Amino acid sequence: MDDIRRMSIENAFTYHKPRPGDEELYRAIREKGKELAILIENYVPDSREKSLARTNLEQAVMWANAGIARS
Repeated sequence: MDDIRRMSIENAFTYHKPRPGDEELYRAIREKGKELAILIENYVPDSREKSLARTNLEQAVMWANAGIARS
């Protein structure tokens, strides 16, 4: 395994303590995600598509926050 892949694995499976300012960024991303989730809940009929939209929105918020933590 090359060094770049090893570093990528290390970074993905290591705890990343929040730096100053990270908590505010996490919160802002979660709040915007919640706004969109409410919009989806209010306007999209109950369906598989709605469930997938919610699931993928949750994933987007999680990955965005992980991107901050891992940088």
